[in-house]
Amino acid sequence: MPSKQKEIVHTSEVRVRFVETDPLGIVWHGNYIQYFEDGREAFGRVHGISYLDQKKYGFATPIVKSSTDHKLPLRYGDIATVKTIFIDSPAAKMVFRYEIYNQNNQLVCTGETTQVFVEKIGEGDLSLNIPLFFKEWKQKVGLLDD
Repeated sequence: MPSKQKEIVHTSEVRVRFVETDPLGIVWHGNYIQYFEDGREAFGRVHGISYLDQKKYGFATPIVKSSTDHKLPLRYGDIATVKTIFIDSPAAKMVFRYEIYNQNNQLVCTGETTQVFVEKIGEGDLSLNIPLFFKEWKQKVGLLDD
């Protein structure tokens, strides 16, 4: 029987700003990617793998794939909860899933992003192996048994 995929979850809140809405008064669809990033950064700050943490080890993690599935609209002034779920992978990448809920706890959007490790920031050398700092982080949070 295959083992269950390991996940780490963090929730954070964002308040919808006026500038994020369209002429209909609802959040423009492209801004949900920004909410994903807000959730991912909050996750990273709490768990020690933020963009700044990655940078100090000489890595960046550009997004190579993203998807969204819109269910209900958010509006100016709404307070949304972003549930950010780290999906463990044996590859040298980070996969996050997202669930965004409105203040009535209704699911408004889901999505996923995949990021790869790039060495020597600015030079774009793709890392094919899991960076040591990331492997150590996975061990620390219980994703690796080694």
